[in-house]
Amino acid sequence: MKNSAKKKIPEFSSPDEERKFWADHDSSDFIDWNKAERVVLPKLKPSVRTISIRLPEIMIEEIKVLANRRDVPYQSLMKVFLAERIEQELHKVS
Repeated sequence: MKNSAKKKIPEFSSPDEERKFWADHDSSDFIDWNKAERVVLPKLKPSVRTISIRLPEIMIEEIKVLANRRDVPYQSLMKVFLAERIEQELHKVS
């Protein structure tokens, strides 16, 4: 689509309405990405929530051994393992 033929982005009444819109529409019909500038947001951090989880002691000790081998904190390694598994499960073909 030519630059002059870009569509106007509609007004949205809620974030949910906007999410639904962009899930069904190609942003390149509305935005000229060739004119976009890269932005770095160094202080942007994801929201985190502290949880309590009961694990067998042997599992904790084993994750600490694995973390030691990689020279990382064990809780950070647990987050990596969880993130990897979540990604696998979300992209698994049923």
